[in-house]
Amino acid sequence: MTDADVLAVLGSVAGGEREVLETFLDCQRGIVRRKATGLTEEQARQRHVSSATTVAGLVKHLTMVEHNWFVRVLEQRPSPPPDPGTSFVLGADETVGDLLTAYEAACARSRASAARFALDHVVPQRQFGQVSLRWILVHMIEETARHAGHADILRELTDGATGLLG
Repeated sequence: MTDADVLAVLGSVAGGEREVLETFLDCQRGIVRRKATGLTEEQARQRHVSSATTVAGLVKHLTMVEHNWFVRVLEQRPSPPPDPGTSFVLGADETVGDLLTAYEAACARSRASAARFALDHVVPQRQFGQVSLRWILVHMIEETARHAGHADILRELTDGATGLLG
């Protein structure tokens, strides 16, 4: 992979704080999408570990995470709390295509939500007390990057595809 390939994925590396945070988060979101794209339904659901973690399950989980942090926490919109125990579990009617569409929609909504607030905007959060949008963005980079790494390994075990762009 060339430096140009990485820059095409990562985008601006010399922007301000907000631009850098949002760019890194979008980069990780893009990696998750690429790891799930091109898999058959069977491959996307394939389990390589003893837990329920699959590539499709990671996409479903991250969709829930986006909703939780940007809708429930940042916007303070009431909705049922997420059930992390079931967020990786796939219904028989859920397809990887539908899950990717839902993830894209959740990410778009998260971007729109974040755009309405300053990085210093603080909201109450049950577990951590008070969190700022800055903290939420850093947390989402960490959470999404961790699961992008899981998806990278699962994809390699599934069909041998490796790398940031594969």
